[in-house]
Amino acid sequence: MARLPRLVVPGQPHYLVQHGLNGQLVCQDADDYQALLGWLRSAARSYQVALHAYVLLPGQLHLLATPATTDGLGQMMQWVGRYYVPYFNQKYRRAGTLWQGRYKTAVIDAEHYLLACCRYIEFAPVRAGQAAWPQDYPWSSYAHHAGIKPDGMITDHPFYWALGNTPFQREAAYSELAGRGLGSAETAAIEAAVLKGWPLGSERFKAELQHRMKRQVLPAKRGRPFKVKDAAAE
Repeated sequence: MARLPRLVVPGQPHYLVQHGLNGQLVCQDADDYQALLGWLRSAARSYQVALHAYVLLPGQLHLLATPATTDGLGQMMQWVGRYYVPYFNQKYRRAGTLWQGRYKTAVIDAEHYLLACCRYIEFAPVRAGQAAWPQDYPWSSYAHHAGIKPDGMITDHPFYWALGNTPFQREAAYSELAGRGLGSAETAAIEAAVLKGWPLGSERFKAELQHRMKRQVLPAKRGRPFKVKDAAAE
């Protein structure tokens, strides 16, 4: 089945993941993590992308972000690569690309999946065996959300703010929510959406997104061509 064109929706959160080429490490020491974070922070600011959650793993980068424009995500990722890849290549005496093709992304239904994606991202080091607990891993946004250490790179999403009326209430509520973990169904849905580039959300969300964008956002059912309804006829 042909890959659907990448879907980017301004004002809507997106889950992004970028892997190192053939499983290669993209960060090997603390200076690498700091450099990548610095360029990511600058690029997000320059291209009007709000970062809600992140984790840098030795061989992967995961982000939860809302772009203000259709081109913002792509411009941000290109800018990061333009500066970080030469830095990495020079430092480790290598040449060529560092990333495994284009980054993967999925549009997120914030009401149903924003906080689940935050937790999925921030627990990645635990799943990967890099840390026993998310608070033990320094290269993620968990410390910010749990009230351990503020992170100026993060723009809190309204659904995070809805967890409480004060910073303490929000941080405590998020920590309690994170402690429950994610169900297998939520985990499978997040992984499938990001891998295949599908929107992640309720059926109503997907239908409204398809109507709003006037294009196919999910694979068409076999034997039935996709058609966009004429809004004027409704």
